[in-house]
Amino acid sequence: MKLYVFMVAPNPTRLRLILEEKRAAGAKIDLPEVMVNLVQGEQKQPEHLARHPLGKLPVLELDDGSHLTESGAIIEYLEELYPEPPMLGASPAERARGRELGRIAELGVLAPAARLVHASKSPLGADARPEVADDAREALAAPMALLDELLGDGRPFLAGDRPTLADCTLAAAFQFVRFAELDIVSGYGELARWDAAYRERPAAQAVLVA
Repeated sequence: MKLYVFMVAPNPTRLRLILEEKRAAGAKIDLPEVMVNLVQGEQKQPEHLARHPLGKLPVLELDDGSHLTESGAIIEYLEELYPEPPMLGASPAERARGRELGRIAELGVLAPAARLVHASKSPLGADARPEVADDAREALAAPMALLDELLGDGRPFLAGDRPTLADCTLAAAFQFVRFAELDIVSGYGELARWDAAYRERPAAQAVLVA
């Protein structure tokens, strides 16, 4: 198998964090990474479009030459291949809670954070759109407040005592915003605490570049 990614891009980053969390806990995962440079437009080249007709990342190339092209599907597939440590929870209740928090982190934070970046200082060269950036910041407010309150009991991770998909998704979103030299964490003390602590983890040190 091969994993096609680009550093800093949020969806590839959250997937790479999951893999590194598993490796740091002892899982033996041999999955070569191939960088597709989004800034240089390599995702628009025929070679990549043959892997993903929509020209996006990440892409997982399977041993039979076929491809998985959605990060959620790739995460579920790799979770089944490498179940330890579980990044979606160890029991039905934990998995349900993990998916719930993962969706809040993905749709409530990562998605509007990505809109904010591309409407403000897009690394892909998109024109600034202040009205879209303002809408994105407004959309971030409630989910950020919710997660900040959740962390208020002092838990180290969003789901409790160990990292899950939700933490990896949130870390990917925060990195993308930092890369664009923007800020969404100020004013959320518990999220700031979580962010500083998570960035010290071996998995984060191996993946995050901003």
